[in-house]
Amino acid sequence: MYEDRWYQIEAEQALYDYFASNKGNPIIALPTGTGKSVVLGRTCANALRRWPSQRFLMATHVKKLIEQNAQKLLDIWPAAPLGICSAGLNQRQANAPIVYGGVATLRNMVPNLGHRDIFWIDECHLVSPDEETMYAQLIKELTHINPRMKVVGMSATPFRMGQGLLTNGGIFTDIAYDVTGVESFNRLIAEGYLSPLIPKKTKVEIDVTGIKISKGEYKAAPLEEASDKITYEALCELLEFSSNRVCGLIFATGIKHAEHIQYMLTQHFGQSSVCIHSGNKKFPRTDANNERDLDRWLKGEVKWAVNMNALTTGIDNPMIDVIGCLRPTISSVLWVQMLGRGTRPCAHTGKRNCLVMDFAGNTKRLGPINDPHIPKKKGEGTGEIPVRICDACGCYNHASSRFCINCGEEFSFQIKYNRSASTDELLRDTTPVVEFFDVDYVIYGLHEKEGSPPSMKVSYFCGREKYMEWVCLEHTGYAQSLAHQWWMKHHKSPPPKTTAEALTVRSELRKPKRIRVHTNKSLPEVLSYEY
Repeated sequence: MYEDRWYQIEAEQALYDYFASNKGNPIIALPTGTGKSVVLGRTCANALRRWPSQRFLMATHVKKLIEQNAQKLLDIWPAAPLGICSAGLNQRQANAPIVYGGVATLRNMVPNLGHRDIFWIDECHLVSPDEETMYAQLIKELTHINPRMKVVGMSATPFRMGQGLLTNGGIFTDIAYDVTGVESFNRLIAEGYLSPLIPKKTKVEIDVTGIKISKGEYKAAPLEEASDKITYEALCELLEFSSNRVCGLIFATGIKHAEHIQYMLTQHFGQSSVCIHSGNKKFPRTDANNERDLDRWLKGEVKWAVNMNALTTGIDNPMIDVIGCLRPTISSVLWVQMLGRGTRPCAHTGKRNCLVMDFAGNTKRLGPINDPHIPKKKGEGTGEIPVRICDACGCYNHASSRFCINCGEEFSFQIKYNRSASTDELLRDTTPVVEFFDVDYVIYGLHEKEGSPPSMKVSYFCGREKYMEWVCLEHTGYAQSLAHQWWMKHHKSPPPKTTAEALTVRSELRKPKRIRVHTNKSLPEVLSYEY
């Protein structure tokens, strides 16, 4: 049985709210590992139950993502009228009310797909604003059938090289929901939905000095040569710090480099490993080879998976607790996607965090995962990278962090003065503080604000502290949905329609023994209750 999470409910409601007052094509931005497939599945399921005539389409570029998304929809709604349309999966069911498929296959089956109301694109950062791309042509043909069709994008990285934010021209117009920012990302870690990354400064680093850039990335051949120069030293360091880790993923700069890394892991260090890439004449690989080796790694039969352009998206392996990056990049999208392989929690292995050994210098170049350097539109400059290195342990931290995320060392700051006034905070502590408080008593009262429906103000008195929340039964949308959830936890009757009605039974409401509070916010937020 799947348990809904607050941000997944919010994301779905944000779409309803968006389409109620907007005519554009929105993006839902969720970090890797937080369940984009769940948001997609529950939205399709709930919308189709409410509006049975609606027809949905989901496209992506990796068959593994199609399988994962489809399975999650069936977990949520076993009777879902789902069709799979993917040449890679040898299925072409294009007539179902909900179709999940690969973009290349769907592009050739538009007449069979017919009228579609919502077109979802998973990993939408791969969609170019170029009107000649496969996605653009598919959208053009589908909107010819239904001019009112809406496109919804989903990604952990709502930006791309040369374009900046995906809303800077192209298909998408707005970001309807986003929990990839610093505060939201850290909250997800604090609540256990994401596993923290511990990016440790390395002794050796790939020297990219003099390597030219072509088409928005380092040139492949000289980069592979530069990377291989430090591979042995890097592996010595990686293995020294990962001896107690369960599952490792290594990113290489090329196929030859990947094969060399795996050879050294096996022959020099006696480490169990597999190598996954697209293959070439010297190092041939087939899909069957990759699937066999990937399955061994996913089952835990080998510790290390070395890859080149194979495991940056579409791979769900929560066991990953160490990442070795030997692939320099100037793409923030690629960097965040690589790091995202380690953010999934894994209870059965006892995973507490994921160690990141960045031998490529990407952390300094592109920033941390919860606040990466957002690429600018062409001609708009570059900007600074927000990174602070701990003197005590060498761990990379966000530039505004007060304490090291690895060893707890407190940072010292120099006050900076600007020539002009600014509304930005000079220092910002982005680390969420979540605390438990014993509840002495609770007071329920009427809260009225001009221009808004009344709500019930709930005040929790915990020793000298007081924390408040508002139950908005008479509001609409997500606020009302939250109010109904709150009521069902505190009273056995169905949620009342009005605040006045709720206050008549205030004495019957369950009083929690303890509350869990996110305290270092401008307005502390009550997260959960213990009875």
